[in-house]
Amino acid sequence: MILLPLVLLFPGGPVRAPSDWRPVAALIEQAVAKRVFPGAVVVVGRGDSILYAAGFGRTEWRPGAPVPDPALTRWDLASLTKVVATTGAVARLVDAGRVDLDRPVAHFLPRFDGEGKERVTVRMLLDHTSGLPAFAPLYRSPGGRDGSIDALYRVQLSAAPGSRVEYSDLNAILLGLVVEAVSDRPFDRFVAEAVLDPLGLRHTGFAVADPARAAPSVVRNGRVEPGMVSDPNARALGGVAGHAGLFGTGLDLARLAQAWLGHGADGGWLSAGTVRRFLEPSAGTRSLGWDTPDPARPDRSPYGRLATSTTFGHTGWTGTFLWFDPARDVFLVLLTNRSLGSNGPASFRAMRELRASLSDLVATTVPPRCRPAVASC
Repeated sequence: MILLPLVLLFPGGPVRAPSDWRPVAALIEQAVAKRVFPGAVVVVGRGDSILYAAGFGRTEWRPGAPVPDPALTRWDLASLTKVVATTGAVARLVDAGRVDLDRPVAHFLPRFDGEGKERVTVRMLLDHTSGLPAFAPLYRSPGGRDGSIDALYRVQLSAAPGSRVEYSDLNAILLGLVVEAVSDRPFDRFVAEAVLDPLGLRHTGFAVADPARAAPSVVRNGRVEPGMVSDPNARALGGVAGHAGLFGTGLDLARLAQAWLGHGADGGWLSAGTVRRFLEPSAGTRSLGWDTPDPARPDRSPYGRLATSTTFGHTGWTGTFLWFDPARDVFLVLLTNRSLGSNGPASFRAMRELRASLSDLVATTVPPRCRPAVASC
């Protein structure tokens, strides 16, 4: 395990490693020992400070591989791309009055039409009520990125728009295309300009310039491939997509969580009104882009049994996890490369149990700091 001195990076309170954090460290070390993943980083903090940041295990199964660094090791964020890049980019466009959440997607993407698609709105893509299926193998289509996008437009709805919640990668891929159409910029460039640069996420992006600093998430032909995104649809789309493809560090995601906790006050990134709008309940357990705990299924929730009704978060295929609670003023970042393992049912069950246990440990370790101006306490 490695602990970093992060005081200079995040003023507002020193980083400590008190005995209170030993259960957190033991939980992650046990997961490494059980080969749930080769390595991980954990970052816990508040809107103005980091309380705990540590790296565990190795970046890959090789004994001599580096120990993960919360500040520098880049992880395949998988579906955290949806909330870090895509939700952030759309929120910036909404904040600027350039996107109306209730405008049909076809207004921005005329090719998205036919068989009820004209009734799908931007809001429905964000809260997963579009009626699109959960997945489509776009990567099987010839023609690279263009062929994959052609295949995306051919996917038919599996339910009437607005009739049910079905989490779908396709929603986020389409949102990325909406961002490109509105901004007249490639998705990765606009994300950098609108999200990454304003928040100071200096080690996050869709390309890894130095693969040696990346924790690999995929094995091809028997070899690990640092810096290669694990999601096949993202690879087919050139590594840049609204649902996956982003690589980032634990401390960068901490900055993002702090921005949402601070209602966008970090550098004027978003207005408080837009942040509240995106965090309001929208459909089922979904807000706009974000997920929330399901009170009916606490035993299945990655947020644990102690999560409050003001918790928002998201998970990722590679074992990534991010949540923040505005009422308690606390956030959790967990980044792993679970996908280097077996990827079988046991792996998913182990990650679900680990996330829930870690969430409960954080909830009991960090005392609430009630913020009535943000949420009811």
